[in-house]
Amino acid sequence: MDQLALLFVLLVGAVVSVPVGDRFGLPAPVLMTLLGIVLAVLEFVPNVNIPPDLILPLLLPPLLYAAVRRTSWRQFAANVRPILLLAVALVFVTTVCVAAVAQAIVPGLPIAAAVALGALVAPPDPVAATAVAGQLGLPRRLVSILEGEGLFNDVTAIVLYHVAIAAAVSGTFSPWQAGLDLVLSAVVALAVGLALGWGANKLLDLLGDPTLQISLTLLVPFASYVAAEELHGSGVLAVLVTSLFLAEYATDPDDVLTRLAGHTFWDIVDTLVTGVAFGLIGLELHNALRTASGRWGELLLWAGAIVAVVIFVRLLWLLPATWLTKRLHARRDHDEEIPTGWRETIVMWWSGMRGVASVALALAIPLHTDDGSPFPQRDEIVFIAFGVIMATLVVQGLTLPWLVKRLRVQADSEREKEFERTLAIRAAKAARRRLKEIEEVEELPEEVSERMLRRAYEIGVRINPELGEEERREAYEQRARRVKRLRRIEREMLSAARHEVLAARSEAGSDPEVVDRVLRQLDVRSLR
Repeated sequence: MDQLALLFVLLVGAVVSVPVGDRFGLPAPVLMTLLGIVLAVLEFVPNVNIPPDLILPLLLPPLLYAAVRRTSWRQFAANVRPILLLAVALVFVTTVCVAAVAQAIVPGLPIAAAVALGALVAPPDPVAATAVAGQLGLPRRLVSILEGEGLFNDVTAIVLYHVAIAAAVSGTFSPWQAGLDLVLSAVVALAVGLALGWGANKLLDLLGDPTLQISLTLLVPFASYVAAEELHGSGVLAVLVTSLFLAEYATDPDDVLTRLAGHTFWDIVDTLVTGVAFGLIGLELHNALRTASGRWGELLLWAGAIVAVVIFVRLLWLLPATWLTKRLHARRDHDEEIPTGWRETIVMWWSGMRGVASVALALAIPLHTDDGSPFPQRDEIVFIAFGVIMATLVVQGLTLPWLVKRLRVQADSEREKEFERTLAIRAAKAARRRLKEIEEVEELPEEVSERMLRRAYEIGVRINPELGEEERREAYEQRARRVKRLRRIEREMLSAARHEVLAARSEAGSDPEVVDRVLRQLDVRSLR
């Protein structure tokens, strides 16, 4: 098996793992990691030859962009306190605790190398958090915090990692310089993210064509990451800022085709890249196995100690942090946005899985320092890092569904239904207001006006059939059955039309471009 065949296996696994995970109630990323582990121990499967410094730039930008599409700036702003407590403060605390324990138990490990280890295992993975939490039916407020933490904690961890690696390689460290680097990295990332977000938004308007617009959205995250990194900023933060900007401003309510095609395209990208990313985590196990040759007992003991630190520091931090956040939110009207009890706090604790970023940072540790000597305890750091990744991703990932079910932590379906009802009412009122504005400037026949008024009412009822009085609802349901029958007949008619047009594509003298253009018109008509 060569590298291309291995990539194909991972792509097929990414597709198959989704229905298998749904069938058995297991997260697809965890199943892909297990597939990677199985492939890693097979002798005929080659080692992955991806340069470590390319893993983050190739995988993170599209995954971050896809994750941001599911959230909003308003959602992040509403949860800014718990997110900062987790994405910034907890990363610092975990880094310090891991560094202290690692230096105490691993002989000859310098403090700078220990901090690098702490930084690379500190951030829970944004992809794991969103992929796993999103499949479990968790409360929206909990998913929002986990997504926000996962999206922003890499910013803090990667900057800490680079500062620690620089200190370990050069042998010098300046706290003031480290703090300045952190601030400059954030400022540069914000500037690059906003600039590219604004520019991409303008370019999307100029392109007009859905195919070109969606293609641009694929390129923009990579451009944002690379530009920020070239200017010594945080590539992760730049991608997040660009993505949030586009999600907020690059949305045309009337561009139905681009929106539908864009959602489908990014669902495909998210599924495939997530599968490949977590498959690579399992495949990189060979690095840890090579390191542990003849030293299993000692290395497993060290890895177990760091796993315990990572897991329990998160719990000990979440308990007071949740209480503090609830006290702060008690003065406002957003207490529904934070965990409301110990059950949700436990679920949030157990959701701290490590993943792609930790693997890439572990493999990117340089082999030598500036004076030519080997990087101190590099093999030991890599093994411990993989121990933390496997323990949190596989063990926590496989047991999280059971824990959520056991604790009965579920989304508030009644609240979601009420919000859906509110949106349905708003949509119907907006349609009626627009009809009234049209009637003021255009003279509509009375029967047309009444028909359009009924259509405005039906817009809301289609979204939420519980709207309206009982008799109007019954009348609508009867009409809905008639409409459903007519639509079924229309679908069959359109299907016959598409078959006829497709058959013409194979006829002699037929122009495939004209056939495709006509077929596209029929497809758009089918979506209405």
